[in-house]
Amino acid sequence: MSTLVDLLIAWGALTAVLIILLIYRSTLTMHEDDQLFLSEGNSQLEQEQHEVMRKVNRISPFVRWIGAASGVMILGIAALAIYQGLNQPQ
Repeated sequence: MSTLVDLLIAWGALTAVLIILLIYRSTLTMHEDDQLFLSEGNSQLEQEQHEVMRKVNRISPFVRWIGAASGVMILGIAALAIYQGLNQPQ
């Protein structure tokens, strides 16, 4: 049972990191626009928009990998719990 609890704690920590990254990404994209119609005098806004997109693009692979790892880990934990339950003496 200790192995299962340790895995659940590790999964919880991994999922917490994933949630933090998702919240950070959503705060970055909260004020992002799909299209910007800027004049020459508003180049500052264009630079800010490019900076936001650069940050979002930088954390996107981490969100994908950590999300996949969290999903695989919870499936492994479920399989281990079922295996231990079936092999437990009655």
